[in-house]
Amino acid sequence: MSIPLHYYLGLSAVLFAIGVAGVLTRRNAIVVFMCIELMLNSVNLTLIAFASFMGDISGHVLVFFVMAVAAAEATVGLAIVIALFRNRQTVNIDEINILKW
Repeated sequence: MSIPLHYYLGLSAVLFAIGVAGVLTRRNAIVVFMCIELMLNSVNLTLIAFASFMGDISGHVLVFFVMAVAAAEATVGLAIVIALFRNRQTVNIDEINILKW
């Protein structure tokens, strides 16, 4: 008993839409990075669904590269957030302006 492809694609679209809505509406930098991770994971779900549907292994390989990029983005993003919090005492994106002296 197999789950149809359009179920996976629908779930992926919903997760991506939640991620986009979170990036556009939230002002906390940590929440924005979490929403970006959610969007990357929805893309991974789509890649795995299509790779399984087509019977090809290349989608699975591409997912490993996306996961590596997501891990690097999370590490660098968290380091930037910590550095900004030490300097400005806030992680609110509206209150952080690095171009201002």
